Amino acid sequence: MASPSQRKASLDLVIVSHVVHFCSGNRLFAYGPYAREVDVWADLFSRVVIAAPLRHEPPPAECLAFTRSNISVLPVKETGGQSLKAKVVQVLFLPVLFASLCKAMRKADAIHVRCPGNLGLLGTVLAPLFSRRLVAKFAGQWDGYPGEPRTVRLQRALLRSWWWRGPVTVYGHCPGQPAKVIPFFTSILSDEQICRAREAARNKRSGDRLRVLYVGRLSTSKNVDTLLEAAALLKNRGVGISCAVLGDGPERRSLEARSSELDLGRQVQFTGAVPFERVLEFYEWADVLVLTSETEGWPKAIAEAMAFGLICIGSNRGFVPQMLGENRGLVVTPRDVPALVSALGEIATQGEKFGPMRRRAAEWAQAYSLEGLREALRNMLSLHWGRPIDRRPEEVSV
Repeated sequence: MASPSQRKASLDLVIVSHVVHFCSGNRLFAYGPYAREVDVWADLFSRVVIAAPLRHEPPPAECLAFTRSNISVLPVKETGGQSLKAKVVQVLFLPVLFASLCKAMRKADAIHVRCPGNLGLLGTVLAPLFSRRLVAKFAGQWDGYPGEPRTVRLQRALLRSWWWRGPVTVYGHCPGQPAKVIPFFTSILSDEQICRAREAARNKRSGDRLRVLYVGRLSTSKNVDTLLEAAALLKNRGVGISCAVLGDGPERRSLEARSSELDLGRQVQFTGAVPFERVLEFYEWADVLVLTSETEGWPKAIAEAMAFGLICIGSNRGFVPQMLGENRGLVVTPRDVPALVSALGEIATQGEKFGPMRRRAAEWAQAYSLEGLREALRNMLSLHWGRPIDRRPEEVSV
């Protein structure tokens, strides 16, 4: 626990986030990886106020409770969506959103804006008016991608420009960027879980069936249907395969229907959203993780799976090729079913030759933990803000 003198010297932080938060049983919840990352930020500041949407209802299974007692949420109107009506509503509520963010920022010692997102865009515009201590996280693909929304390009342009006077953490090394754009990597795994991952990676053994895992949201851009197509082709060729699809989303029903059409009832299970502890059990079970999205920044599922010794197959987009480079994994073009079938088939029939790849991947990914993230953030903020960030982590409050 920080001493009174340390608390007095610490700063109050406002986080601007589009992530939906949940209040249930007098506890705050959010999407698991995000909640654990915010816990780390709360270890560095005396108080953390999150300006974000808040729902008073039980959270989905993939959410986790914040474990730090100095975190609160200032509710911001929840807007957004792809329909014309949703976009009109969002425009109409702009004055309300501006007022909410200004209220949150007015008393902030420091401001952290999370992009890309609608609130992230507003936060990027407003935050320099309220504080000299700024930091942004761009969780998307920093080098852009085909079909990227204009609002996302605008956020990136603002963060690169003179307007944003703080560091910007991004995924991957992008040449030709301002010095304030800093490659940064995060993990939801604690040091204790890293030890668990190390043990699981050490004990990985090939079985008579290839065990394939997907972890993430079931949306169109994730291309989970290509995994189903590949599984069906491998099954028809006599390759033993079992797939577990972890997560929920708008495409779940159509994916389950397609699985039935392909007669994959015995090969594929859809678990829906599951608690993180259950995800770790699936990492221990699986041989391979497949995540061939249209776009990715730093996919935590790949980093976690690598730590557990899985062979990861990702898309040749965003930071994924750097993560899986130097023979740490395999990349394919999104929606290239033959390439995915070829990769999975080779792993299934020649698994022993992928041992060095497993070991390289595990060693690389096990270097990233929540505790390491906290110290990296502390050092970065101290350097860029010109003052030590010296608050010590408090006891976990559950």
